[in-house]
Amino acid sequence: MNSEDLFDHIFMSENRYQGNGYRDGFEEGTRQGMLDGQKHGASHGAKVSFYRGFALTWKCLLQDTANAKSRKQVKAVESLIGLVEQFGYDNAMSTSLLDEIQKIRTKFRQVCSLLSVPTDFHDYVNGSSGMSF
Repeated sequence: MNSEDLFDHIFMSENRYQGNGYRDGFEEGTRQGMLDGQKHGASHGAKVSFYRGFALTWKCLLQDTANAKSRKQVKAVESLIGLVEQFGYDNAMSTSLLDEIQKIRTKFRQVCSLLSVPTDFHDYVNGSSGMSF
């Protein structure tokens, strides 16, 4: 190797290392972003599925009642079901995704208020409600 090639090799090594570091960092960032995205999507998907199950259950419970209060409750529950069914599961890049989730969450809170049930079910899940199975 002559001295000119050696000089080029030394001079270009910084560029090579910088390029390799950038590529490695980009690959790691992409991998970590995919993992974080999957966790985030699964979490929101589970919440939307919970809202749907909640609404369908209450619709079944209220379907045989005929007073004015229960008709209002059923209408709100059906509205929640409609929002959940319109939710775009297949387009994760949608700019309105967070707005749709917020609308569902807001409607869920309204339904819970009309039904006089708590919006926070952590006590039931953790077993501190006094219920046992």
